[in-house]
Amino acid sequence: QVQLVESGGGLVQPGGSLRLSCAASGSIFSINAMGWYRQAPGNQRELVATITSGGITNYADSVKGRFTISRDNAKNTVYLQMSSLKPEDTAVYYCNADGDYYSDSERHDFDSWGLGTQVTVSS
Repeated sequence: QVQLVESGGGLVQPGGSLRLSCAASGSIFSINAMGWYRQAPGNQRELVATITSGGITNYADSVKGRFTISRDNAKNTVYLQMSSLKPEDTAVYYCNADGDYYSDSERHDFDSWGLGTQVTVSS
């Protein structure tokens, strides 16, 4: 199996910045897309940003120009640099990745989620 562990969340004032990290571990053969999603209380989980193995990015309209997603393929890690944060960015941020892993000498598909990291934007 493949595990994802997020880090970097916290409390920040409006207009501030945070950088989230998510590291994938396990018997990974390859990772295709990696991404960040968020869920605020009472809301459904929504896409924030995704990035393919080749570096093609996609952003929610609400974060374009403020957030930047990047990845280090050698470290199986994806990052989310968040700037100009707003109170409406407050949510639990989840990391997602899909690809292939080894088990019993065979390749299997995976689509894994992290447990989430809280981001709170408040003065």
